[in-house]
Amino acid sequence: MEDRVKLYIRMVENALEQARGQLNSLNENDKKLVELAELYLQDSKYYLEKKDYATALATVSYAEGLLDSLNLTGKIKIEWKREKPRKVLVAGTFDLLHPGHIRFFEEASKLGDLYVIVARDVNSEKTKKRPVVVPEVSRVYMVGSVRFVKKAVLGDEQDILKRVLEIKPDIIILGPDQGVDEAWLKKELAERGLPGVEVLRLSKRFNDLRPSSSKEIIETVKKLFCGD
Repeated sequence: MEDRVKLYIRMVENALEQARGQLNSLNENDKKLVELAELYLQDSKYYLEKKDYATALATVSYAEGLLDSLNLTGKIKIEWKREKPRKVLVAGTFDLLHPGHIRFFEEASKLGDLYVIVARDVNSEKTKKRPVVVPEVSRVYMVGSVRFVKKAVLGDEQDILKRVLEIKPDIIILGPDQGVDEAWLKKELAERGLPGVEVLRLSKRFNDLRPSSSKEIIETVKKLFCGD
């Protein structure tokens, strides 16, 4: 949300700068609308600093509306420059969805629109050396239902990079124990027509809320219900 509000503010700032350059063509009442738009923009920056994103979004939208009304009535000319949010990509099995996963999605979404590739059952079983608990159709449905996720898709059974190339992310975030080499990934993507992707790796798991792993859930269930 924070990044989206910042993008919105930058867009309105640019429009306001264009409006200021045309003040001489406006009557006094219309000049007051530009001044009011500037005040709303200042309010939006204040609420953004206070992390009150809902109010920041509301006030910057008031500023946009005032400037757009002058633009639509032909009193000034504004070229709206809308920046697209960056695409952020994460991938994993996400079996037994837990708070650690949600915290991962939450933090990743702060960098842009979050896309998630959910591993296929057959690929996950090869990696984890055990059957998945929740089948792939259910896992992708649950991940896609998380409010921080823009879109969740199933991976490809044969080519682990196929969905990456389709999504065309700006940023890929790897988990701390995810078995993918950053240098190899960037090189492979560049060779397949997707250069310049930023690859980041988490230094540690999000474990401020429990349980923070599927293994922890399984062990708890065994202890409580299997006498193990």
